[in-house]
Amino acid sequence: MTNGKTEDLAAALFGELFMADQLARTLIGRVMPKGMELSHFSVLNHLAGVGDERTPAQLARSFHVTRGAMTNTLSRLEQAGHVHIRPDWDDARRKFVSISPAGRAARDAALQAITPVLGDVVRALGAERVRAVLPVLRELRLRMEAD
Repeated sequence: MTNGKTEDLAAALFGELFMADQLARTLIGRVMPKGMELSHFSVLNHLAGVGDERTPAQLARSFHVTRGAMTNTLSRLEQAGHVHIRPDWDDARRKFVSISPAGRAARDAALQAITPVLGDVVRALGAERVRAVLPVLRELRLRMEAD
């Protein structure tokens, strides 16, 4: 493939990814429980999945956002009672974040609202086609994370 055709293919691929991302965010945002944003759900889902405390810096790295953006999200989650933030007893400059029981319930409610919508998309595309594309998308994500 010549360089121009490779660049055209890359532009088409990323154009589709960006549009799919925007549409997915809009679709999910419509069914999210009142007051819950996708960033809130993502952090709660991550904390529920790891089952352990994380520092705000670790969370910022995991989500590829600035520490300031993560601090803002964590502040909102703390105000809602969805996370507990405690000081590091060994280093007062550092904090640890964990999901609260209310946060776990909020995450579960959001997941219940999102799952049918995403399931409809998978059914419409066909499970086999989705399974076939997942390894390519995963490899694409891993390659971009490495850069």
